[in-house]
Amino acid sequence: MSVYDKLKELDITLPPLAVPAAAYVPYVQTGNLLFLSGHIARKDGKPWAAQFGKDITTEEGKAAARAVAIDLLGTLHAATGGDLNRVQRIVKVMSLVNSTGDFTEQHLVTNGASELLGEVFGDKGKHARSAFGVAQIPLGACVEIELMAEID
Repeated sequence: MSVYDKLKELDITLPPLAVPAAAYVPYVQTGNLLFLSGHIARKDGKPWAAQFGKDITTEEGKAAARAVAIDLLGTLHAATGGDLNRVQRIVKVMSLVNSTGDFTEQHLVTNGASELLGEVFGDKGKHARSAFGVAQIPLGACVEIELMAEID
């Protein structure tokens, strides 16, 4: 099944390439590796500002991370010249989770993104990963995720 058939089955519409909010580019390619800049969680078109352990649950965070993964797929679509079927492997995901000092479920929040990538890409979506709790993320966002992928 093509990646686009899977996206259609999941009722996912890819967003357009986001314009960077600071002095960086949305992605960089070196050889056959793509490095996507961090994307923050958004809700109703605005940064999804919240902190885990204070005012957002792990389940809500999992939904936020899934939404970030959809935004990352939009950027990946642009970076592959409009053909996600060129993706050979999602290599690594790095997730920053805006957390209080006693919140310890960053890995569960990040599963929202990881599980979606596995659904969309199958075995090619299995990736290495880091999930960090951080004191703050730009604009107060609850989650920021970056992604590295290999393409043909």
